[in-house]
Amino acid sequence: MHIFSLFKKDPITKLNKRYQAKLEQAMNAQRNGDIRSYAMIMAEAENIQIKILELESSKKI
Repeated sequence: MHIFSLFKKDPITKLNKRYQAKLEQAMNAQRNGDIRSYAMIMAEAENIQIKILELESSKKI
């Protein structure tokens, strides 16, 4: 383990924050009746979730 890796931010944590923010944006769009925006934001959230899963699986290897 490198000493400098202790100070690096975990990319999964950053992506999780973005994912949660997208889910909140989507919920607000849905509440406002903007279903088109809701669908677009949810698609973005799903792409972020896929990236998270890929990073998590590559860490296990």
